[in-house]
Amino acid sequence: MTRPIYPINLIKDLYIKRHKMPWDTVKKIMSSPKDLDRFKKWIRVLQEELGWEEKIVLPIHEHLFIVNKDNRLIVKGKCGYEYGDYRENWKLRCSIYVRKDEDSLNELWGELLSPDPHWTEFREYYCPGCGTLLDVENVPPGYPPIFEFLPDLEGFYKEWLDEEIEAENLSFEDKSMDLVDKWSKELESERE
Repeated sequence: MTRPIYPINLIKDLYIKRHKMPWDTVKKIMSSPKDLDRFKKWIRVLQEELGWEEKIVLPIHEHLFIVNKDNRLIVKGKCGYEYGDYRENWKLRCSIYVRKDEDSLNELWGELLSPDPHWTEFREYYCPGCGTLLDVENVPPGYPPIFEFLPDLEGFYKEWLDEEIEAENLSFEDKSMDLVDKWSKELESERE
C-alpha cells in the first residue's frame, strides 16, 4: 500500500474547517497511512495559525503546545498563557474546580446516578489565561493530579524525525515534585 501525499492546504483545512469538512474526507485522511512529512506539515499549519514567535515543538492537546522559548521547552496555551517547564505537570498551574460534595456532583449526574463523594472527586482544569476547560479527572479524594503525557522529545525528534532538538531542559524526567517542593519552601518562608 502506498502512502498518500496530502497537500498542506488540505492539512490546514483539517485544522481550520474540521467541523465543516465532510466526514468521509476526514475519515479517509485519519484512517490512511500518514504521509512521511505529516508531522512537519501539521507543525507548520499550527505555527502559521497561532502566529507565535516561539517554535512549536509538539502539540499535546487541542489547546496546549510544547514550545521552545529562549532555548527552554515550556507548555503554552492557545491563548498564550505559559504553564512553565514541559517536564512539570501543566495541571499544577491551572485554575481547578473540584466537585467533592453531593450538591456539586449532583449538578453533573443527578441525585440517583451521582458517585459517592467519600470515594471520588471530579476535578475540572481550566486555563488561567482564557478559562477554557482543558481536562477533567475523576479520582479518589486526595489523589495527585494525573500527569498523562511526558514526552521523550529528544528520542522522538532523533528516532522518528531524524532531527536534533536544541534546548536547555531536555532531560526526560518528571519535575512536578520539584515545583511542589519549591512552593512548599516559599510558603514556609512566608510563615516565618
